[in-house]
Amino acid sequence: MQRRLLRRFLLIAGLLGIILVVGTMGFVLIDGYSWFDAFYMTLTTITTVGYGEIRPLDRAGRIFNSFLIFFGVTTMFLAVGAMTQTIIELELQDRYGKRRKRRMIDQLHDHFIVCGYGRVGRNASFEFQRANIPFLVVDSNEDRVAKAADAGMLAIAADATRDDSLREAGVLKAKGLIAALPSDAENLFIILSAKTLNPKLTVVTRASEEEAEEKMRRAGADTVFTPYAVTGRQLADSLLRPHVVEFLDFGRSNMGPKVTMEQVCVSANAELTTKTLGELMELRKTGVIVLAIRKRGGETIFNPPPEFEISAGDFLIVMGERPNLQKLEQILANE
Repeated sequence: MQRRLLRRFLLIAGLLGIILVVGTMGFVLIDGYSWFDAFYMTLTTITTVGYGEIRPLDRAGRIFNSFLIFFGVTTMFLAVGAMTQTIIELELQDRYGKRRKRRMIDQLHDHFIVCGYGRVGRNASFEFQRANIPFLVVDSNEDRVAKAADAGMLAIAADATRDDSLREAGVLKAKGLIAALPSDAENLFIILSAKTLNPKLTVVTRASEEEAEEKMRRAGADTVFTPYAVTGRQLADSLLRPHVVEFLDFGRSNMGPKVTMEQVCVSANAELTTKTLGELMELRKTGVIVLAIRKRGGETIFNPPPEFEISAGDFLIVMGERPNLQKLEQILANE
């Protein structure tokens, strides 16, 4: 839409510029006007002001002026019409665009809310977008909201620390929320507001100061990341266990678009509930690797043996190609 409007403006400006140049040169060459008088004569002619001729034109000048009136006035009318059409289109686009966005937000369910589109929120949003997960970006900076919209994301300009903004973002129907504002105090306020509105909401945040981590957990945050502590451990691990760090980085980001790690929940109605991994022959057929099993009680079993029993509520941490993971999800969540 913006490119089309830009092309329209450039076309109109180009036509008007050509008319002014041709008219000015014509009056100079045909009737001997000075450059300023020729420009002024051309301008008053194509704008239909009607001040009259600066000095009488001869026959050749009047013939030239007749053509200038026809083409110049036509161009001006086209320019005015195009400007009017552009203003109307922008008004309609803004009005219907807001209605369309409101409908899309109202239709969201079990989605994620990203509060803040800075460096942290932007990377989290790109990960949601890559995974094709429904999410909404909330930021008070309209420029950041515009950047998120240009990237194909659903975003609104609002203060995420306000209850009405969280309600507008659908916090009552949301599945999770990321508090990624630059201030710990603002993130703490978001956690308190979001957990009050929706106690079942899973909230993840980051803490710039280590002493703020415990406060955020007491406020209701399910997971709190401290960037400096995490970065410090990664730096030390890069020297102490470089191959482990390389493998973990490979697992997180370098496997390519086809292979990924995922968690798959065992449904209570799944066909293979209370059976062993060895009986899950589809795992071998599809090439999915079971890295660990997170039991419903919180215990994590790494590299589970084939005779290990899976039951409803367990989470399988698996790695494989996306189509194979989707097939496994269908097996373990078959109702």
